[in-house]
Amino acid sequence: MPTRHNQTLQAVIERVNADRGLHALWRCANVNAVDRLAMSDHGPVHVRIVANIALRILRGLVGSGQTPSIVVNHGMTVHDAEVVTVLAALLHDIGMAIHRDDHERYSLFLAEPKARSLLAGSYVEPYLTVMVSEILHAIIAHRAGGRPLTIEAGVVRVADALDMSKGRSRIPFEAGQVNIHSVSAAAIDSVVIAQGEDKPIRIDILMSNSAGIFQLDELLKEKLRGSGIEQFVEVTARIEGETERSLLHQFRL
Repeated sequence: MPTRHNQTLQAVIERVNADRGLHALWRCANVNAVDRLAMSDHGPVHVRIVANIALRILRGLVGSGQTPSIVVNHGMTVHDAEVVTVLAALLHDIGMAIHRDDHERYSLFLAEPKARSLLAGSYVEPYLTVMVSEILHAIIAHRAGGRPLTIEAGVVRVADALDMSKGRSRIPFEAGQVNIHSVSAAAIDSVVIAQGEDKPIRIDILMSNSAGIFQLDELLKEKLRGSGIEQFVEVTARIEGETERSLLHQFRL
């Protein structure tokens, strides 16, 4: 995790790395997601990818002159906004350890004490409660139809949808669930986040097959729309090479 001289974030990440209870929750989340439901990864690899993507997007927005909500509304710092964003990303799916259905809500009551313990060495009241509240808001706002009210929450919501590179979203497809969701997920080769030309953030998505458009239209568009940061993000999708890779040789109902 590139902490960039953010000593508070560095300290929190060190506590995360040492928290065996949190690691167990990630493992339990993946047992439900991957082993029992044949879904894509919702465990430690997923949340770390989302945290890194979210941090990159947040820093890109700040670099373009946008001010995080915790700075505007609570008079705290950009470094605090980074901590909110990263911890929300790391905790957003721990409710999967209980059940897939309503997992965003379950994540809230698991994340509240966990966030407090991870932040306790770096924040005192009332700032500790402010940080926890902002983290919980970002967690619940990543659900379908969620309505982020902060830049940090919008960043986490969009970052969650961007964990779609080849080898990441293909578990349902390789497990034999052949449908438009799994085939389109398998068509995404890579996701690159860079500084945009017309907008602060550019998301370049490289595909091996045009079926990947469904993944973008159904998943990314829904996450980006209403995120509160859509006006700062441009998305491009393209297929490398002159021919598309075959993803499916035969389909039977």
